[in-house]
Amino acid sequence: MMRSLRYALAIVVLAATQAHVARAAERVDLLLALAMDVSRSMSQPKFQLQREGYAAAITNPQVLNAIRSGPHQKIAICFIDWSGPGEQKLLIDWSTIDGPASAQRFGDLIVRAPRSFFNSTSIAGGIDFSVDQIARAPFEADVHAIDVSGDGTNNSGRDVRAARDQAVAKGIVINGLAILTDINQAQNPQHTNPPGGLEKYYRDFVIGGEGAFVMVAEDFSSFGRAMVKKLIAEIAGTRLRQHAAATDRNADRR
Repeated sequence: MMRSLRYALAIVVLAATQAHVARAAERVDLLLALAMDVSRSMSQPKFQLQREGYAAAITNPQVLNAIRSGPHQKIAICFIDWSGPGEQKLLIDWSTIDGPASAQRFGDLIVRAPRSFFNSTSIAGGIDFSVDQIARAPFEADVHAIDVSGDGTNNSGRDVRAARDQAVAKGIVINGLAILTDINQAQNPQHTNPPGGLEKYYRDFVIGGEGAFVMVAEDFSSFGRAMVKKLIAEIAGTRLRQHAAATDRNADRR
């Protein structure tokens, strides 16, 4: 009798917990995993420029205006360091950005975060890890995206195209920011300059999903400006996909 009572009580507690979790799922316009390359090709000055570029872009007034123009007027982002296979780290967990204060807090955390790795370049590993973070996000959104930045090709770990295709099959959009910088082959012998350049490589091997795109930073100094354009494009693309989905739903009701 007591065992049955305890079992029934456990079921009630579990149901109540699940209901609370369901109610707590906050709606946002976009789930965005920011995945930053910290492989050995990133010297410390280049690493710092990336960090500062991300922080400046997130707090940029144009980006914040784009966020405020969405139906929910907020997005959720997390920040990831990635390098070689098995070398990925969630630096900043999922957070909502809905105005200057929350953007500044997130940006400050990016700038203060220490470097996690200094090894080879597994874009595939960064994508796989980002997919896992999106799956566990405590928010709901119609659009899920991964933002990959880097200055080299996938030179370790599994095939980046397989990682990309599996992410896209789950409804995730992967966008890229290719940093066009000369690679010192003596210091980074694993890196090769791909045929057609890094932008073409990202277009052919890395990005995927509806409306996916590549943007280019001509060098590390222009990274912040390119990231501002990229974030605005991602948020604008989110609105277009939301509008198309709403149009389709209305058409189905007729």
